Amino acid sequence: METFSIGGVEVKPGETKTIDLPAAKLYTDVALSIPVHVHRGKKPGPTVFISAAVHGDELNGIEIIRRLLEKKTLKSIKGTLITVPMVNVYGVLNQSRYLPDRRDLNRCFPGSAKGPLANRLAHLFLNEIVAKCKYGIDLHTGAIHRSNLPQIRANLDDPEIQNLAEAFGVPVVLNSNLRDGSLREAAGDLGVKVLLYEAGEALRFNELSIQAGVAGVMNVLSHLGMIRRYGKAKKLEPYIAHTSRWVRAGSSGIVRDKKVLGDRVRKGDVLAEIADPLGHNPQAVFATCSGVIIGKTNIPLVHEGEAMFHIASFDDISDVTGEVELMQDEFLGSQNLGLPI
Repeated sequence: METFSIGGVEVKPGETKTIDLPAAKLYTDVALSIPVHVHRGKKPGPTVFISAAVHGDELNGIEIIRRLLEKKTLKSIKGTLITVPMVNVYGVLNQSRYLPDRRDLNRCFPGSAKGPLANRLAHLFLNEIVAKCKYGIDLHTGAIHRSNLPQIRANLDDPEIQNLAEAFGVPVVLNSNLRDGSLREAAGDLGVKVLLYEAGEALRFNELSIQAGVAGVMNVLSHLGMIRRYGKAKKLEPYIAHTSRWVRAGSSGIVRDKKVLGDRVRKGDVLAEIADPLGHNPQAVFATCSGVIIGKTNIPLVHEGEAMFHIASFDDISDVTGEVELMQDEFLGSQNLGLPI
C-alpha cells in the first residue's frame, strides 16, 4: 500500500491516528486546528472522507461521525477512512454558519494559500483531505430555524455518484446542480465523487437525522467494499427528484401550519394559513406543485416573500411517502418523526 500522510503525519496500513491539522491563529494568538481521524485498514481499498460542520452551526454531522467511530466493524476496514467532524472550527466555536470574516466556507473552494481566512481554510481542507480521496460524504443540516427531511443531494448525471446516492438508503435523492465555490464542485474538478447529506436543523441534534445518517454512511462504505454488509433491516428504497421548489409567503403574519415534513401534497393543497396577530384576514398558502415536503421553516412568523415549504417532485409520490414512514419506523419505532414541526 502507498505511503499516506496528512499534515506531515504518516499513517501506516493498520494504524489509526487522530491528527490536529493546523489551520490558523485567532487575533488572540490562540492557534486553532482541524481535528482529523484517520482509520487505515491493513488491506487495500478506496480512500473516503466524511466531513461535517463546513457550516459551523450544522451539528448533526458531528454526532454522526462520533457514532460512526464507535462501530466495531471499522476495525476490519479495507482502504482508508478519513473523518473530519469540524471543518469550520471557527464557526462551531461561535455557533455560526460563517467564518469570522463573515464568509461562507462552502462558497470559497478551491480557496488559496494566501487569500482571506475562508479561502485559506478551503485550500487547506481541499488539498490535505479531499484531494487524497476517491469518494466523500459531506454532512449538512437545514439553516437556522429551518429543518430538512433526511435526503441526499448529488450530481446524478454521473452514474457512479447516482449508485452511491441510492446505496446511502434514504427515501429522497435530489438531483442537485453544483454551486460555484462549493466543496462538491471543487472535489469534482479533482475527480473526487461527493454526496451531500442534508437532514435536520442548525444548532440542534435530531435523532432521526443522526440515525439515518450513520446508517447511510455505513451503507456507502459497505457498497464500496470497505466493510462487511451493514444492517439487517429492509433497505429503504430511494426515489429521485429531478426538480424541487420553495413555496413562499404571500403575506406577512403569524403562521398556522397545515402540513409537516414528509407529507405528500398535491398542487393546490393548503400548506399553512397566515393571519395578523389577532387572527384577522387569514390567507392560505397553497402548494405550487405536487410532491413531498422535504424542507420547511420552523418559526411561525413570516414576512411576505419568505421561503416556507420546500417541495420535491417525484414520478410516484405515494411510494415516496411510504418509504418516509418506513424510515421513521426503522429508526424511531413508534416515536414521533423527531423533526420540528
